Amino acid sequence: MSAQQLDARRLLCPMPVIRAQDKVKQLKSGDTLEIICTDPGALNDIPAWCRINGHKVLLTEQIGGEVRIVIEVQ
Repeated sequence: MSAQQLDARRLLCPMPVIRAQDKVKQLKSGDTLEIICTDPGALNDIPAWCRINGHKVLLTEQIGGEVRIVIEVQ
């Protein structure tokens, strides 16, 4: 299993989700992906995308102007 990070700062909806989707295609089941972005809409968009695609959201947090979401690829 590996842990990856995706920098999606300064990208607006729907780009953080699209970039996460592209990155997940390169990962294996059990890998984790930490997504860091500045679009607050990602707090809803990425977990919704995970529910649709069967991935597990491990963490969502907003610190200052940044959003951090950690998902586990299923």
